[in-house]
Amino acid sequence: MAADAYARLADTLERLADVVAPNDLAEVLDIEDLSYRTGILRNDVIVLIKGEQVEQRSVTDRVRHRLAFLRTTRRREDGRGYSVQDFATLAGVTRQTMTSWCTTGIPSIEGADQIRRHFGLPAGFMTADEPEALNEALLTELHRLETQNGPLVMPPELRRLALRSPAVAEKTMQLIAAWAMEITSAADTAGDEAQAKEQS
Repeated sequence: MAADAYARLADTLERLADVVAPNDLAEVLDIEDLSYRTGILRNDVIVLIKGEQVEQRSVTDRVRHRLAFLRTTRRREDGRGYSVQDFATLAGVTRQTMTSWCTTGIPSIEGADQIRRHFGLPAGFMTADEPEALNEALLTELHRLETQNGPLVMPPELRRLALRSPAVAEKTMQLIAAWAMEITSAADTAGDEAQAKEQS
């Protein structure tokens, strides 16, 4: 399962790199925001973006960590941090029960879901492993960047080929785009002619 999550993350990182090229991902992505949205420590986000792996945690460790992370990173309307009692109230349990959840990392499903919903977090926030959680956040970022930048002129594979040499990337891209247009135009013309013959 973890290998699949890392493979999906690698694919998303590659797609993001294509969209932001020639910039570096670390220059474009907001590491602090990714950490805030995923519950992953800032340093682990950096390691994962570099394509490396982080220490794998058990589900209970992830839940315990994410509960503590929420308490330290979120603020109440009055600007103060959330106490154990505040979380207990959100989850509809006693302070003692919440303390137990924070210690054991084993909250009730309903309680964890109420806390997650209060903060507007995705369904798997409490239990997702680090590569899975980061991948979900990066897919949102990828969609935003693709929408902002408009559709790519050419497929990512051709774009990667063109960007291998930054000194000639623009000229190479123009040549490849022209070549691709010539091939697709010839294929379109041939297809139109074949369709006209079938109709007659």
